[in-house]
Amino acid sequence: MRHKKAIPNRSLRIADQIQRDVSELIRDLKDPRVGMVTVTGVDITPDYAHATVRFSLLVGQPEECQAALNEAAGFIRNGLFKRLQIHTVPTLHFQFDRTTERAAELNALIRQANSQQAKD
Repeated sequence: MRHKKAIPNRSLRIADQIQRDVSELIRDLKDPRVGMVTVTGVDITPDYAHATVRFSLLVGQPEECQAALNEAAGFIRNGLFKRLQIHTVPTLHFQFDRTTERAAELNALIRQANSQQAKD
């Protein structure tokens, strides 16, 4: 018996769909610890059992927001069950993404180096 070939980029398409749906479901949360959250990416395991959802935060404390999102992961996963058409809906794990903070720090360092060079 031959196995079906894997659909190209299926896991990427599912991760993108999860990213869109999770960002919509987060807006429905009423927890005050969850501020203005932007879902920056989703990494999904090959068996679709677990998904790491990376997010950035505009206002609020990252640690408190991460704890609140991980507590609400079951509620968000339940919403994904209703939206996704796949056999296994992954367990969600939220992780704060520090990419924007690092980019701002690097921009400040570059500006500082350029101003130092201009003085010399």
